[in-house]
Order: sequence, then structure tokens, then C-alpha cells
Amino acid sequence: MSIQWFPGHMHLTKKAITERVKDIDVVIEVLDARLPGSSANPLLAELTGHKPTLKVLNKQDVADPERTALWLDWYNAQSATRAVALDASEPAPARKLIDGCHLLAPHRGGMAKPMRVLICGVPNVGKSTLINTLTNKRQAKTGDEAGITKLEQRITLADDFYLWDTPGMLWPRISVAESGYNLAASGAVGRNAYDEELVALELLRRLQAHYAPLLEARYKLGLPPGTMATMPDDELLEAIGKKRGAVMAGGRVNLQKAAEIVMTDFRTATLGRISLETPAEFEAWRAIGVLREAERDAKKQARENRKKKGSGVREPSATTQSS
Repeated sequence: MSIQWFPGHMHLTKKAITERVKDIDVVIEVLDARLPGSSANPLLAELTGHKPTLKVLNKQDVADPERTALWLDWYNAQSATRAVALDASEPAPARKLIDGCHLLAPHRGGMAKPMRVLICGVPNVGKSTLINTLTNKRQAKTGDEAGITKLEQRITLADDFYLWDTPGMLWPRISVAESGYNLAASGAVGRNAYDEELVALELLRRLQAHYAPLLEARYKLGLPPGTMATMPDDELLEAIGKKRGAVMAGGRVNLQKAAEIVMTDFRTATLGRISLETPAEFEAWRAIGVLREAERDAKKQARENRKKKGSGVREPSATTQSS
């Protein structure tokens, strides 16, 4: 299953970013620390081009700290990029962001040359909550539903530091299949765009591979040692549903309800500190995604060529073009 979600208001956000970035010094991209590769928007990189970028790995307090360290190293090794990790308990997040932006654009600062910053992120990444923490005000709407923020707004963090907030935005085509599942599991994708049971099964496979003890501690299924990591994912989902009372008349397990339970436990960090990907895993997924997109484009081109031949339309020959 390919997960895609790019509703109309995201087209408007794309246009707003295109216009705003002309006058911006630094771009802050807020990432989900549990999926720092999948929540990085390739469309944003395309729109902002050469602008220096501060990657903020938000929600670090619910992510695997060892994997967060790997991601910070990975992003900090990239050109014109710095990365910091933040969470809701950070005592002075504004100072951390301001300092990071000044390192990327040291020529900006003071009333004559105020720092102009664009802050972006995928839906439900915690950007609005972060902004409210930065300003000690409720400047941005927050909620568990993807796509809460709908309007661009300017926020003053300091007398010479202006921050433009934009609505959460994905990209028109998610070519990395694993990223689609991870984004859906985190709540960044609208619920109408994916099958919750399939996303929960994919999530369970990741958790079985790397966090089986956390699954056992949460659901207490009483399985023999080592069974949790090797159990078929559909059987595991059914066992969790049965254990948590997601049972319908006749004793059948409500798999939809069981899927909701698993995803809610992940999103709220009830399962513990979890990260769904490492830089090495994400790079491998992305490489496969590039190959699949190339194959898809080749097939599309072949279909168009067949249509042209079938309609009797002939492509101009080299002789015709040169005359």
C-alpha cells in the first residue's frame, strides 16, 4: 500500500513558502525525533534551495536517545546545516534556536539586519506546541489531528529575530514506502489516507525487531522468551487486541480497535522511548525509493509512447527537426 496525502491547503502552503523564502535568512525544519529522516520534507529542500537550515529534532524526550545521537551527527555532517534536539521540557528553547540560526547566518543580527527565519514541518510534528513554548503564549493552535495550522503568521522571538510560522506540509508523492508508514504511525497523515490496520502491522514489525521488550512490558502477553520478536505480526496484533479487550460479539477480535490501541500507545510514548529509523536504514529505503520512482517513470513514458503510436501521431524525425 502506498500512502499519499497532499490536500488543497498544502498547495497554498507551498505557494506561501515560495514567496516568503525570498526574504528569509535561515530555514528551521522541525522534525519528529522518532522519524528524523521520514519527517524531513524533500519538497521543502527544493523550495528553499541554498538557504542554510537548522534541523530541530523535536520530541527527543520520547525518542530513543542512542538513535537521536546518530541523527544529530548525520545532519550536522551536511553542508549549511545544523541540528539540535528539543522537547517540551527544554528550559530555554528560544535561546537554543536563536543561537543555532546565528551560527548559520552570522552576518544577520541587530535592528539594522534582523534575523528572518522560516519555520516549517510536517503536520503533527509538534511545531505549534514548540512555538507556544518559545513565546510563552498560545500563538499557534495545537491538536492531535494532522493539519491544524492553516495560516502563515509572524512571531517575534527577540527584537531582532522574526519567525514566520507556516502550516504543516507534506509533499505530493511519498516515494519511500517506509516513510509513508512511519508518517502515518506518527499522526502526520490524515486518517482518511491510510488503512490503520496495515499501518499498525508495519509498526509492530519495526517494534518487534528493535523494541520487543517494550512490547512485552506494555501488553504483558506472557509469551515464552524470544517469542515476541518472532511472532507473526497479524497474530501479535490479534493477541494485543484480545488482551486489551478489543473483542466483538462471538469472541472475534476487533482488529481496527487493536490497531488504534497500538498506534495510540506509540504516539503517546506509552510504549517507551522509540525511534523507528536510523540514518543507515533511511538511506537504504531512500535508495530503493529512487529506483522504484525511476521504474515508475519509465513505465509511464512507455505507456505514453504506445498511446502516440496507437493514435497515429508520429514523433518528428531528426531530418524534420533539422530542416
